[in-house]
Amino acid sequence: METALDEQILHFGLGSEPQYLDPHLATSVAAHNILSALLEGLVSEDPKTLKPLPGVAKSWEVLDEGRTYIFHLRKNAHWSNGDKVTAHDFVYSFRRILNPNLGAQYASMLYPLKNAKEFHQSLKSLAIEDIGAKALDADTLVLTLENPVPYFLELLNHYSWFPVHQPTIEKFEAYEKMGSAWTKPNNFVGNGPFKLKKHHINSVIEVAKNKHYWDAERVRLRGIRFYPIEAVYTEERAYRSGFLHLTQSVSADRIDFLKEKYPDELHFEPYLGTYFYRFNLDMPPFNDARVRRAFSLSIDRKRLVEKVLKGGQAPASTFTPPGTGGFYPDPGFGHDPETAKSLLNSYLQEKGLEKLPPVELSYNTSEGHKKVAEALHGMWKDILGVEIRLLNMEWKVFLSTISNGDFTLARAGWIGDYVDPHTFLQMWRSGDGLNMTGWANKSYDQALHQAEISISKEERWKSFQTCEDLLAEETPILPLYFYVHLTLRHPTVKGWYPTLLDHHPYKYVYLAKEDHP
Repeated sequence: METALDEQILHFGLGSEPQYLDPHLATSVAAHNILSALLEGLVSEDPKTLKPLPGVAKSWEVLDEGRTYIFHLRKNAHWSNGDKVTAHDFVYSFRRILNPNLGAQYASMLYPLKNAKEFHQSLKSLAIEDIGAKALDADTLVLTLENPVPYFLELLNHYSWFPVHQPTIEKFEAYEKMGSAWTKPNNFVGNGPFKLKKHHINSVIEVAKNKHYWDAERVRLRGIRFYPIEAVYTEERAYRSGFLHLTQSVSADRIDFLKEKYPDELHFEPYLGTYFYRFNLDMPPFNDARVRRAFSLSIDRKRLVEKVLKGGQAPASTFTPPGTGGFYPDPGFGHDPETAKSLLNSYLQEKGLEKLPPVELSYNTSEGHKKVAEALHGMWKDILGVEIRLLNMEWKVFLSTISNGDFTLARAGWIGDYVDPHTFLQMWRSGDGLNMTGWANKSYDQALHQAEISISKEERWKSFQTCEDLLAEETPILPLYFYVHLTLRHPTVKGWYPTLLDHHPYKYVYLAKEDHP
């Protein structure tokens, strides 16, 4: 730890190996943690409040009642190879993620741009030039929106809006291809405070300070080493041995011990996220809403968080965490074992079955996910008489399995990308790349669209409530609890503040001895 202090190298427990280091293909928190070191968007974030600050854009103007944004880019913003970052880079990048041939799951994040949705979904005969992103010159970018978006500047801090280096993308023929070699250490060209130095799969991802970054003088860390340690006990041992400065999580059964041994290093921090399960509506028995609702109503969420998790999590009776952006949805997911039994019996009688065949539950390797799955298995067996087969998968295999629809019931989690209910409810739009349940509902889509075009907060909340009601009624998903971020952090880590999205801009982070002897 002393050596790291002298070298200013942060050792970071990443949790899992990211599937992609391509900002237009990534979908995980692990990927965010690395990409935010390697790339920077038009805006950056205040380390304490996450309010938008100038990034690649030194300033901007908002016109036409919030429908037009004019960004003025820094003349000293450069890529890690020394090339200048231009407005054309952003236009190219936005067109790339919206190219339907790329298959980007996060393409819908750019739907606020005029004609973006229609182009991406081929709903109209549009040219790529019709998308609302224009470079007036190398230093001026104009973004035109379909409707005013109150959280638009915050949205720009999501990695789906980050630029990619066009010559590099073209060199590796990556414009509409997944898994190309452009993201390897010797090939990656970024514009963030750090550059990619080393990537050993399932071992370490190392980044080093980027001397070409426009704000390099502010960056105090010389590097960060991200360790994808999926086993939470292994991660804790690495922390206690002095190998890590930060862990990604802490096991529930270690909380009491760690409270006693490391009271100043164990952190319970707010986290805008929902832990849930996905049903596959294309697979029996979950193609029937009665079975889905029976599974939901069988769960005692209060017991789950108090007896199993023990980390201050709150039981989820909605999908959107209460208070998100000021929205408090009415509860929809409850606990009613008798109704659960009745719903399942109705289904079984109709199908001529005595009981359901065993149901497969897929989850990625983690002691925490296993404990939740085992607890729910017990509830479903006791109340519904259903056997659950637990399928444990390595992270990349799990992601591939879920995105291919090769599952019956699967663990999931969603962390807000910005502080607004839309970040939670937009993913259940029909055909959205993040949906992956097979569920489609026109009334839901209409309510979501109404929320997107409404300027009045009251109208937006009403439409979002309609979305929540439909999710509870049709139950394509199973919300379980709202996250609390529970981690270990060494006192030498400075400039790291609790934030609702768990974002920590690295250019403000550094290592220093404790303030006390």
